[in-house]
Order: sequence, then C-alpha cells, then structure tokens
Amino acid sequence: MTAQPYGSWPSPISAALVAAGGTGVGSPAARDDALWWAELRPSEGGRVVLVAADAAGEAVDRLPAPWSARTRVHEYGGGAWWFGADRSQAFFAEWSDQRLYRLAVDGPPDEAEPIPVTPEPAAPAAWRYADGREHPDGGWLVCVREDHHGIGADGGRTEPANELVAIEVPDAAAGEPAPATVLVTGPDFVASPRFSPDGRWLSWVQWDHPNMPWDATTLCAAPVFANRRLGNVQVVAGGDGESIHGADWTSDGRLVFSGDRNGFWNLHAWRPGDTDVVALTALDGAEIGGPVWNLGLRHWCELDDGRLAVVVTTDAVEQLAVIDGAPTNPVTPVGISTPEFGAFGGSMTAAGPCRVAVVAAGPRASWTIATVPVDAGSIDVVRPPDDIGVDRAWFSAPEAISFPSEDRTAHAFFYPPAGVDVSGPDGEAPPLIVMGHGGPTANALPVLNYKIQYWTSRGFAVVDVNYGGSTGFGRAYRRLLNDAWGVVDVADCINAARHLADQGLVDGERLLIRGGSAGGFTVLTALIDSDRFAGGTSLYWVADLTALAADTHKFESRYLDGLVGPYPERRDRYEARSPINRTEGLSSPLLVLQGTEDEIVPPSQSEAIVAALAAKGVPHAYVAFEGEQHGFRRAENVIRSLEVELWFYGRILGFEPADTVDAPAGAVGLG
Repeated sequence: MTAQPYGSWPSPISAALVAAGGTGVGSPAARDDALWWAELRPSEGGRVVLVAADAAGEAVDRLPAPWSARTRVHEYGGGAWWFGADRSQAFFAEWSDQRLYRLAVDGPPDEAEPIPVTPEPAAPAAWRYADGREHPDGGWLVCVREDHHGIGADGGRTEPANELVAIEVPDAAAGEPAPATVLVTGPDFVASPRFSPDGRWLSWVQWDHPNMPWDATTLCAAPVFANRRLGNVQVVAGGDGESIHGADWTSDGRLVFSGDRNGFWNLHAWRPGDTDVVALTALDGAEIGGPVWNLGLRHWCELDDGRLAVVVTTDAVEQLAVIDGAPTNPVTPVGISTPEFGAFGGSMTAAGPCRVAVVAAGPRASWTIATVPVDAGSIDVVRPPDDIGVDRAWFSAPEAISFPSEDRTAHAFFYPPAGVDVSGPDGEAPPLIVMGHGGPTANALPVLNYKIQYWTSRGFAVVDVNYGGSTGFGRAYRRLLNDAWGVVDVADCINAARHLADQGLVDGERLLIRGGSAGGFTVLTALIDSDRFAGGTSLYWVADLTALAADTHKFESRYLDGLVGPYPERRDRYEARSPINRTEGLSSPLLVLQGTEDEIVPPSQSEAIVAALAAKGVPHAYVAFEGEQHGFRRAENVIRSLEVELWFYGRILGFEPADTVDAPAGAVGLG
C-alpha cells in the first residue's frame, strides 16, 4: 500500500467515465417477446431514445436521431411515451416541439418515420403532452396537456392550464391533426388518465395548489360515453391528508392505487359501483409508493396470473414483493440472489408469464433494465448496467447509518474511501463530503452512483443524507420539513458530519458539503449557520426564497407554502431564511455551478449570491453551462463540473489532485 494525501489518490474513475456511465434508463413496456424502454444518452446531447430488445436480448434503437422522446410537462417530465391499445404503434412527446407523435413499431427501425398526432401550437412548444393511454378500442387517446398559450399576455393566464384531453389518432394520409377535445379542466394539476379494460371508465388523479402530489390528491373516475365524452365524475379516494398515486386498472376491472391514509403508502382497490375502497396491504413501517416528481410512476403491476408485483420501501431500501390481490393478505418478498438490488425506480410492467420488467439498481450495479421471474428468485438483465471498465475493488459500498439529530433520529448512507494499493497517511482520517439530495421531498438510495465513486476513489468519504423530509420512511418523517426547510435538513446534514467525526471515521476539520437544487439551498444555509464546513459546492441552487416564490414554474410555484409557509403572509420567514439576505454569515469558500436555461431555479438565483460573495471577498468560483436546464445532461458539462469541483476542493483543503484540471475563469481567492 502506498500512502498518499486524501484527495490526491490516482483513480481510474475519471470524469469522462462518469459521464459515459450516466446513461439513464426508464419506462419499460412489453410488446410480444420484445421489451422496450427509454434511454437518456449524454453522449448524444441528452437525447432520449426508445430502445427495444427481442427475446434473444439484442437491443435496437427504435427512434432515430434527432428525435427525442422527452416531455416538459411539469418541467420534470415523465410519461413521455406509451404503446397504443394493440401495440402496433407507440406514442411519444418530441422534445424539440413538444408535439405528440406516433411511431409504427413493426418493420425496420430506420424506415419508421414519426407522424404527428397533435396540431402545431400557435407558439413554439405551447402545448405539451404526457402520460397518456389509447382507448382499448383504438382510434383515440387521452393524455395530460399543459397549455402555455397566453401566459403573461394582457388578459391572459398567469400560469399554464393542465388538462386531460381527448385526441383523435389520424391515419397517415389525414393531413394536419385535429384539435384536441378537453375532457377535464379546472384542477390545477391532473395525472395518470387510465381506461378500464372494457373502455367504459376513465380514472385520473388531480390536485390543487398549494398541495404537492405527496401532500393531498384526489382519485376520480367517470363513465366514458360513445361520443368520447365523460359522465358524472365520482371521487374514489383521497383529499386532505391523503396522497394518492399510481392508479391503474387490473384485468378484472378493479382500480388499484397507492394511498397513505394510514401514514404509509399502501395499496387499495375500488370497483365501479362500490361505495368504499378496500385495503389490499396493511404495511406499517414500510410502504408501496414514492414521491411523484415525474409522471408515469407506479410501484406495482399486475402479473399474468392475477397477482400483483409491488415495490416495498423500508428506510429508503426497496425490495420486490408479490401479493395475491386479496385484502390484507401477506406481502411475500421476491428473493433476488445475484446481483443484489436495492432500488427499482418506480417504473415496472408485466413482461411474460409470472415475470415483471423493472428499472433496477443496487450497491454494485447502476441503473439497468431487467426482468424478474417472481417465483424463481433470480433476475435477468436485459439492458446491462453501464460498465465503465473499472475493477469493482475501486467501488465503495454504502452503509446505512442512523444518528441522533436534535429531537429525532435521522438517516443516511455512508461511503468510506475505497482505493486500490493506496491509503491515506498514517494517523489521518479522510475528508468528508456531505451530500444533501434535491427535492427536498426525495431521498438518497443505496445504489451505485459513479459520481459518488468519483470522490471515494480519490480518498474522500461521502455521506448521502436522508434528512427529515425525505421519502421512504413514511408520511410523518416526510412532513418533518413542513415549515422547517432550512432548519431540519441543515441540522441533519450537520449532525451526520458530527456523528462520523465523533466516531473517528472522518476528519472533523476537513468537512465539505455539496448539493443541487433544494440541496443547494441546504448547502448555503449550512455554510451560514455553521462553522463546521471548510467549503461547499452548490449546483443550480436556491438563494432567495422570496424570488423563488415569485419566479418558478407552475408545478412548484406553491411548494414553499408547505416547506416555509404561505406567501406573502409569512414573508418574514422567507426573508429570514433566504441566504441572499444573510451573506454576512457566509465566509467559507463556495463553488457555484448553474445551467443557463434552468426554468426551475433561474440563473438569477446563482448570480445574486455570486455578487454577494464578490462584494465580501469570499473565495469562490462560478461556472455557467450554456444550454443546460435543471441538472446537467450533456457529457462535456458533466465532465467539466466534476473536474472543477475536484480542483476547488484541492485549493481549499491543500492537496494536489492527481488529475490535471484547468482552473475556472474568474475564480476569486482560490490561488
């Protein structure tokens, strides 16, 4: 073993390899013997490709360049593609114009030219589509449409209209598609329109400001008439204090959904004509569900024999299980022996006899598409995980930890440094990077994350914190952040670092903190409220809560009502917690990374705090990435952001990285 300063370890996990291993996969769907999915490719400018693998496992791109199946509904997207009723065609939202197209799925993929299903809007991308289904009889479909026409114009709306619309499916020679017909309008948000198997009912989920979909939603259903109109709407479940999501129909005509009326998301069922819903599971301390940041998520599916495959989450660790669909019958885990997976992505579908297709990942495997024969205790990988060609000895395995924080117990995953033939100097503990996830209503998962391994393989320890407010621990834990954003999350991140330092696992004098989006707000607040951190990195962050309340997209425009308080009634709290108003307490070096086209947290947020840092003379660097939105998808920007961050830590902790990195232009006080 060679002793080298922590942070300077030579690592085969380069930023370029991290970017190459950043392919995202999701939305699996089965068709005959083929399995389709969506694949995000940083190497192609962030294009989302539809890919199909046959029974032999040979994968073929089914959506040629430059087409990209990605929607901007809610800005976070999701539900960007689905099969038609007879699976002879696929429907998808095209990223460039946000129109809906159909794609023939038979024949050679290079001969399949997408055909528009929706008309050209009056303004570019003013109609955006997602999360639809075709009627079982074919010929028309229902989906979510987000209408941006007239926003900001004189007498126009102040925010987009989210509606359910009926869309005729034109034949190839029909010319310009017909306008859509609005079926459901009025709620601030709608999601998950799904037809019953006989096509006689349509169900959907809806909610209104200031609720987020994990706060309170309503599940509705209505008869579908022959003239493609809806009858009287029936409220099935939900309302104040209950979050409903993942609703879909089973083959026997039941509407199954996740609801958290008992404090944990459990499965329930309803049948047209019934007055009450029936609980299918009664989990306490575990749940079947997750936060609906993206459309199209569902944590269960029906198998061909009528049983239900489900994803059960316990303390942010996920496991596949099976229930037989009868009320309160046991939830039977599906034992998967090789490899071990601990996350399933909230996207699953039946894929053959007693088999489920999932998006899966684990401590030793990045996100992949796989099928699981639920009675066999095995897993069959369809789309292999990204392999960056590095020996697994370089990978650090996560350890679930719990630690005291204020008046509660908080949770995290700890990653110790992992190098090959290299160690830190005798008597030294490694520096620690505290990571606060975005959302903040989200969670850290115990899966192979090459961005984490980039740090641990260079001699850093990492702790990925599931602070109060995170999901995967039940509704009560999720609501700890209500009125307390910038308090509970910050305390838990600080106490995670303190806990590890007290145990001697990390160097308490070399603590760093990083986070993106909501996690970036946590970074800023922690640096202001605590002197424990030597520096931090904030990516596309929140610096001014008041400005964010006035200038963000519709989906999150009232999110802060729950996290901070109603605005402007609690303006005092917004101003008191905004880092931009507290820069007198900001003295630690800071790296700021921002996309120039971010509609969720506008660049003005980063620019304001950078100006304050410059005025105070606090060491800092600011890097803006042209053309990026909320998160970096292009390979060259993923590479640059990681390399600059490594350079930054070297400057403030006093080590020389093994990698050669060019300093960012305009860095202040960083040597």
